[in-house]
Amino acid sequence: MAAADSVDSYLAAEPKLGARRLAHGEWGLTVPGETLGGDGLDVGLRISDGLLRAQAMALPDAHDLDAWMLLWWNRQTRLVRFACTRSRDVWVHADLPVSAADERGVDRLLGLLVEGALAVRGLRPQQP
Repeated sequence: MAAADSVDSYLAAEPKLGARRLAHGEWGLTVPGETLGGDGLDVGLRISDGLLRAQAMALPDAHDLDAWMLLWWNRQTRLVRFACTRSRDVWVHADLPVSAADERGVDRLLGLLVEGALAVRGLRPQQP
């Protein structure tokens, strides 16, 4: 099965994600906030250069977060990595070779992406 078909099949089986196909090989989805115990997570998926790529902004305006810690985390993770913009938005990125992008691989990729986003969100001090 082609990677795009595997992604379509996986997303069709998960209606709570509110998935939408944006173009051939591109999707958007939203992990509901009630699933995450907080804010929802908007995820972009794209097949490009032999990879299924996923990305999501995990934490906006994270000026209170030590961005250098993300570099250390990047050395500890598989498939997933963290990035920080100049405005201190923290993004989570994940890549999977299209050869491994069956439904199980897509599930693993998205699960690790969400797990990474939750880990970053857990670093922010709770507001009273």
